[in-house]
Amino acid sequence: MKVLILTKKTLAAAAAAVIAAACLIAVPVLRSADGVPVGTAEKNLPIYNVDTSEKKIALTFDAAWGNEDTQQIIDILKQYNVKATFFIVGEWADKYPDDVRALAQAGHSIQNHSDTHAHMPKLSGDAIAGEITGCNRRLAELCGKEPLYFRAPYGDYDNSTVSGAAALGMETIQWDVDSLDWKGLIPEQIAQRVTEKTKPGSIILCHNGAKHILEALPLFIEPLQAQGYQFVTLEELILPKPYTIDANGTQHADQKS
Repeated sequence: MKVLILTKKTLAAAAAAVIAAACLIAVPVLRSADGVPVGTAEKNLPIYNVDTSEKKIALTFDAAWGNEDTQQIIDILKQYNVKATFFIVGEWADKYPDDVRALAQAGHSIQNHSDTHAHMPKLSGDAIAGEITGCNRRLAELCGKEPLYFRAPYGDYDNSTVSGAAALGMETIQWDVDSLDWKGLIPEQIAQRVTEKTKPGSIILCHNGAKHILEALPLFIEPLQAQGYQFVTLEELILPKPYTIDANGTQHADQKS
């Protein structure tokens, strides 16, 4: 019978071997321009921005809570001839159906922000599908067509969220420019963040109901338009298939053979 004698030397060697093995299998965490983790090449990623040489950008709003400023947002966007994309929660649509219709009638894109604003990674596959299809149904009843794009509440997603949306024929959308309007920044701070971080193909995140969003909109729309940027809906920005999404969440058109 062999007896294994553990010494400080053998314990240290064993610990070193374990650490080395862990390093070999560790998965690096990549971060977006705003410093948020976006995953790895092995993870199912949403679209954060689009690879394009054209100065096209998408202004997006998440609508989940109040509606006090919806009409004012519509009026400001009309003033600057801007078409935006609104990610709407199903329960918000139930509370404010006239606002959803008004946004659609003004030519803005109406998209899916889940049915109840749940944390998607906490849900089962069936529950994820229910959140997406429930919101799709509500929005289709109000606007006459189902959304093409899904944004997870809180920007919180996992592989099941992205694959669940894809199984329903929908793209999952994030952003690469966070206005941080939800933090109560003053209008000038919001505008500075947006103008400094925007590049061709950017997707900008704003919120209806944010404290200073009405004052901030002209402060970044005007300079970006002066730089030659065109605000378009996601339907006009997102590339058709076939495409790839790199480890930073940038969507690229596949090279034709």
